[in-house]
Amino acid sequence: MAEIHPTAIVDPTAELADDVKIGSYCVVGPHVTLGPGCVLHSHVVLGGPSVFGKGNEFFPFSVIGLKSQDLKYKGEPTYLEVGDYNVFRENANINRSTSPETKTVIGSYNHFLINSHCGHECVVGNHVILSGYAGVAGHCQIGDWAIISGFAALHQFVRVGAHAMVGGCARVPQDIAPYVIAEGFPAAIRAVNTIGLTRRGFAEADIRALKFAYRKIFLDKNCDKEAAMDLVLADEVYGSNEHVLHLINFLRSSERGFAH
Repeated sequence: MAEIHPTAIVDPTAELADDVKIGSYCVVGPHVTLGPGCVLHSHVVLGGPSVFGKGNEFFPFSVIGLKSQDLKYKGEPTYLEVGDYNVFRENANINRSTSPETKTVIGSYNHFLINSHCGHECVVGNHVILSGYAGVAGHCQIGDWAIISGFAALHQFVRVGAHAMVGGCARVPQDIAPYVIAEGFPAAIRAVNTIGLTRRGFAEADIRALKFAYRKIFLDKNCDKEAAMDLVLADEVYGSNEHVLHLINFLRSSERGFAH
């Protein structure tokens, strides 16, 4: 049976795997499902309907799965879906969706550090880090391996591409391309995330291709971005690189426009 501290409150409708550990003064609300190996240290609050996979770890005063903070929310059942082996540090906060037809979705192996926030209908990939006090408004999308540094603030509906890094205290009103470093107020693209890509095993040829695309698309702030992307795709050496194609598809699918 699950190990539940006597001071914890667990709603009868919650579903707990046999090896879940729930520490002192935790509250597990209605319709919360906790998978194998989940650990709630103390003073954790989980709301539902929410589903958590295996191996998730919750530190004191993290509040995950409570109702949307969107003023349009009218009290319907809405949802949060969380994968495996995520870490929610002290005071981390993630909300359920506003609409019953949608979900807030968190992948696996993510770290939500102290006082970080992820709003309703956000979709977060895998291996993402939200550093301390990072704020992600509703409907945002964050790709795999992205890093949102401390005190950065993402506007509603912004996308951050895979392997991107957003610098500390950045204001992010537009999409951030994959594979790059962005920082500033508002955020601007500063470089290819070379160190991050190298650490994750990207081939030198792929990094060279991304640097080529970066120079063509982002370095000249006054260039025609669509024309620059066409030039990149026409290049015989780099135009067919899979990561370059992903970068350009991301930029061309932007609805809010992208930082440059």
